Amino acid sequence: MGLLTGALPDFPWDTLTPYAERARAHGRGIVDLSVGTPVDPTPEVVRDALVAAADSPGYPQTWGTPALRDAVVRWFARRRGVPDLDPAGVLPTVGSKELVALLPALLGLGAGDTVLHPAVAYPTYDVGARLAGAAAEPCADPVARLREGRGDVRLVWLNSPANPHGAVLGADELADVVAAAREAARRDGRPVVVASDECYAELAWDGPAAADGVPSVLDPRVTRGDVRDLLAVYSLSKQSNLAGYRAAFVAGDPALVGRLLETRKHAGMIVPGPVQAAMVAALDDDAHVTQQRERYRGRRTVLRSALEDAGYVVDDSVAGLYLWVRPEGGQDCWQTVGDLAGLGILVAPGSFYGPSGRGHVRVALTASDEAVAEAAARLRGA
Repeated sequence: MGLLTGALPDFPWDTLTPYAERARAHGRGIVDLSVGTPVDPTPEVVRDALVAAADSPGYPQTWGTPALRDAVVRWFARRRGVPDLDPAGVLPTVGSKELVALLPALLGLGAGDTVLHPAVAYPTYDVGARLAGAAAEPCADPVARLREGRGDVRLVWLNSPANPHGAVLGADELADVVAAAREAARRDGRPVVVASDECYAELAWDGPAAADGVPSVLDPRVTRGDVRDLLAVYSLSKQSNLAGYRAAFVAGDPALVGRLLETRKHAGMIVPGPVQAAMVAALDDDAHVTQQRERYRGRRTVLRSALEDAGYVVDDSVAGLYLWVRPEGGQDCWQTVGDLAGLGILVAPGSFYGPSGRGHVRVALTASDEAVAEAAARLRGA
């Protein structure tokens, strides 16, 4: 199989259409909490940088400008506890989803190779393996799976903070996965890449992550000073309201990033020059990130309280842009989607994220304050 011949699943959000129609029929209209699309303004500091770079007649650099790569290095040191990242190990990407979807193919994976991803996970990890012709395997315990010695695992996806359920992996947990991957690589004589999707790292609410920050797979406590075969993926869509800019990057092992760069040069996969300039501004300004995080904190407090008052249980959800919700008595996620659609509230069924999610729904915090207040009033009224 190849990029065009691998069978792909149906796009899951299409199946929400009848529930969206039901929610729209509510007397006061729909409150859409089904997707994580930012609704707040793009920060002025970012827009100003985009405009200042708008005169951009030449081709941008695939590798990213030195200014952008240095900004990523500064951000990792200042915000993520990762000092001394090599700028040669930084590569901008056209949003993070394309990197997630294409990484197995860019790494040369194919038939006989396995991509591990979390048991409850964003569907694109599975899609990326299929596009490359590799096998995707949901896995709740990657350390145990790597130590089985089958020799087929070539890529391990981690997601912390996780979409949809908001759990966070500690530095020790990340280090255990990295150590197991390196043991497997030595045993089998071929590398095992560990890629960590960390797009919600600036949005921690409870527990150690809120106090001390979300650990990165590039954290020295995880790497022990060796970033070989490690990649961290990050997007500015959530922290900076830049979903429309498609502004993201991958960082880590310079040799591995160099391989990705060469392929992307041939394919013309380049972040536009003005967007690269905007990314520098976003990465260097912490004030707008704090402001946006507080907006989401307020919406989270309102929604969580209303859901619990209405008889729902919120599990995990210590970080990220979602609440992972189930009725107290338990039921299939589609029944819960239907119940909430009857109130004019649209949410995502947990089954979108794998069979293990069938008891939950995902409720997004990405709605205006007014929409969140309306959803809360309907929940309490019900």
